[in-house]
Amino acid sequence: MSRQFDHVTLGQRVRFGTGAAAGHLAAEVERLGARRVLLIGGRTAAEVAARIDVAARCTDVAPHVPVENAERARAVAAESGADLLVCVGGGSTTGLAKAVALTTGLPIVAVPTTYAGSEATNVWGLTEAARKTTGVDDRVLPVTVVYDAALTSSMPLDLSIASGCNALAHCVDSLWAPRADPINQALAVEGARALAAGLRSISKDPGDLDGREQTLYGAYLAAVAFASAGSGLHHKICHVLGGAYNLPHALTHTAVLPYVLAFNGSAAPEAAERIAGVLGGDLASLYDEIGASHVLRGVPDVREAARLVLPSVPPSNPRPVSEDDLAELLSAAQAGLNPTEWSRA
Repeated sequence: MSRQFDHVTLGQRVRFGTGAAAGHLAAEVERLGARRVLLIGGRTAAEVAARIDVAARCTDVAPHVPVENAERARAVAAESGADLLVCVGGGSTTGLAKAVALTTGLPIVAVPTTYAGSEATNVWGLTEAARKTTGVDDRVLPVTVVYDAALTSSMPLDLSIASGCNALAHCVDSLWAPRADPINQALAVEGARALAAGLRSISKDPGDLDGREQTLYGAYLAAVAFASAGSGLHHKICHVLGGAYNLPHALTHTAVLPYVLAFNGSAAPEAAERIAGVLGGDLASLYDEIGASHVLRGVPDVREAARLVLPSVPPSNPRPVSEDDLAELLSAAQAGLNPTEWSRA
């Protein structure tokens, strides 16, 4: 069978090493020749940045990056004469750095402390008046990512599991997103394998650094696949819900994912089988094993939510999607129905 596709791999340096974040960050700041660093993040950021000179700090981090926060951070960057952005934290922290880079063109060195994956993508998001807008721009892709599994150890177990499942959503969506191709699909499948193994280890022993390394590695592969493949149905749903109802990012992705996989699986059986193969069974069983929740909370009106989501559904989704389908999917997630049994009903 002949293959034809157009694949883009984003250029980025990755420095991976447990316990090495401070040293790797200092080396990158020196390599880039930065003299006026704007540090974005909280207490952990200050610890990781102990070996570099910081011109200014910004701790104004909030989920879904409100436009007001972005404007304040941009002002700090301008006032301090920043020539490099260093962000240390989860997806919201990386998102704030991206918002600054979007309008200033300043380079970013990202040091993730969760499995969000934003650090490996050129996707940005801003929220204004309860509506989240996302876009793609190479200016927001961090030039370097510094990964250190020890920095994820402070996450409580439930957040570690949810953050890992959020990464797993990048893998699943990448199998049928608008720009899916054999390369990003291969990355997604390997990412899902690593994430499943890592999350199983973390669920048994939250202090298992080998498990956290495996999960961090899987989260990176997942994000690279997602950056190449684009946003599929799952991410479109979760971005709209997050912006409209200010829902917690990782928990929302975790809750919705099994239902999107069940919904699309019948129309994309090969993709569903590849995911099941590396997970060692269906996603609902993995959730039971690692203690993840597929109950969606915080959506007051599923019919309204369905109307908001529908315009953003990718036309390339493996299965046609109606407003009724979306309302049904969200209702099932709210009720916490067994995703596999729901899809067969």
